Amino acid sequence: MDNPFRDEPLTRSLPQPCTVIIFGATGDLTHRKLIPAFYNVAADGDLPSGLRIVGFARRPKSDEEFRSDLEAINRKVSRQGHNDALWETFSQSIYYHQSEFQDLEGYQALAERLDKLDEERGGHPNRLFYLASAPEFFDDIMLHLKESGLCDAKPGGWSRVVVEKPFGVDLPTAQHLNNVVNSTFAEKETYRIDHYLGKETAQNIMVLRFANAIFEPLWNSRYIDHIQITCAENLGMEGGRGGYYDKSGALRDMVQNHLLQLLSLVAMEPPVDLSADGVRDEKVKVFKSLRHMETPEEVAQNVVRAQYTPGVVDGEKVVGYRQEDRVNLESQTEPFVAVKAMVDSWRWQGVPFYIRMGKRLPKKATEISIHFRRAPEVLFNTLPSRGRSNVMVIRIQPNEGIALRMMSKLPGPSIRMEGVKMDFQYSTSFGNKSPEAYERLLLDAMAGDATLFARRDEVEEAWKFIDCIEHAWHKSSDPPPMAEYPAGSWGPKEADDLLARDGRYWRRL
Repeated sequence: MDNPFRDEPLTRSLPQPCTVIIFGATGDLTHRKLIPAFYNVAADGDLPSGLRIVGFARRPKSDEEFRSDLEAINRKVSRQGHNDALWETFSQSIYYHQSEFQDLEGYQALAERLDKLDEERGGHPNRLFYLASAPEFFDDIMLHLKESGLCDAKPGGWSRVVVEKPFGVDLPTAQHLNNVVNSTFAEKETYRIDHYLGKETAQNIMVLRFANAIFEPLWNSRYIDHIQITCAENLGMEGGRGGYYDKSGALRDMVQNHLLQLLSLVAMEPPVDLSADGVRDEKVKVFKSLRHMETPEEVAQNVVRAQYTPGVVDGEKVVGYRQEDRVNLESQTEPFVAVKAMVDSWRWQGVPFYIRMGKRLPKKATEISIHFRRAPEVLFNTLPSRGRSNVMVIRIQPNEGIALRMMSKLPGPSIRMEGVKMDFQYSTSFGNKSPEAYERLLLDAMAGDATLFARRDEVEEAWKFIDCIEHAWHKSSDPPPMAEYPAGSWGPKEADDLLARDGRYWRRL
């Protein structure tokens, strides 16, 4: 039988051979995410030939020591397991360059080494600079890339930069970071990475909406009652993360980037095309349409912040947030936040988007649930009504997939209704486990496709919405209170009340 996809047109750009320079190469991100992602891409046969990876960090190491450290972690975390023969071949393309981030001579020596690697490879002077260091070094790295001339594209090649979050801690710092980056790299060569957008189900939202005639006509305020976006984590502040988290909090760490990005994909209008700017233009319109909360009273009415107290998670007793390692005993940072957001556009007028993110909840999961308006009840008004609305659930993680709940009659002589679920899972429907988010995003950066990366105006518009809330919490003379919830529960009562006031309730994951 002929393969129906044999003559299908190519719908993505192919990654190009290049040298990837990773700043902060001895950190956890490089070891647990980036190198395993490159390895898995190599295992899939998608890694461009001639790829070179150069780690840049302060600790003294040889190439072999660096490769050995990476191999030990890859054996534990690689999606496809670890193949010794493949690793031996793959690792020969990995090198280490030792230098302080503030040392210009180190960058000049790096430039000489990259030129030599280009000569050995026989061309392809393409370079992808990846900022995997702590954010406080971004300014130094950008300054020295510019002063050393490393940021300048070689004849016949390109030069790009990938910037990891956080993209600032508020609007002024985000604008400063954007100015620093854009003074070194053009916006079209700047890739702000949000790994949530690399997840297969997040990418599938546009296909679900715009390629299915049964959904797009219903995707508006006439048929949708409300939308929930939930990111639940059962972990607390393990691994010394308390020091970082206590300066950030759930709103800035997760909502500003990951969850607002998911909201934009759900709420955006159809783009004029599938180009990077075509998609991102529509996402920016969503961020601009977010209703800002201008007063502490508005924030108190529409946002709940909370800290967990001692409790039990997965059968183990855990301490409260303020008792976590490196967390201030008088901390006013929120490991839980729930937000009622309104998108003031024609399509979404009057439809609330409820967003919640919390630590020390009963399980780890991220999902979007679309709650449709209920059908007229004149025929079934004597039957129990709870749970009668249709709900579509888009599971981002784990068990990526989409489920749709609808009402059905139970077998028997009487009319009794029960919700039933149609469930699609990537792992069972397509036979293969979905690639990790970083695998897709690294391939796109090497291919020059910025569709799944945040543009400057996206970042800044999202911060405008978040800063209104942060200002009410930390700069107001009468800040809204900090709620509490036992670790292992689904959050504070105040978050339930946020929906209950509107006659709604959180979907239990």
